[in-house]
Amino acid sequence: MCKEATRLMSLKQDRPLNFQERVSLRLHLSMCGACRECDRQFTLLHEAGRRFGPELDPERDDHGH
Repeated sequence: MCKEATRLMSLKQDRPLNFQERVSLRLHLSMCGACRECDRQFTLLHEAGRRFGPELDPERDDHGH
């Protein structure tokens, strides 16, 4: 189900998935092109956030605090 796959895609950006979660997601992605694209976009956004996040963090002042 796409809703569960999307939840797992989001979750894997925050922590490693357990074995059952990985298998479930891989199985779904093998059958669903829309979710494969969504997973690719989640990963791209997460990487961009890590790369540029500290510079754009509204909680930090101009001195990095």
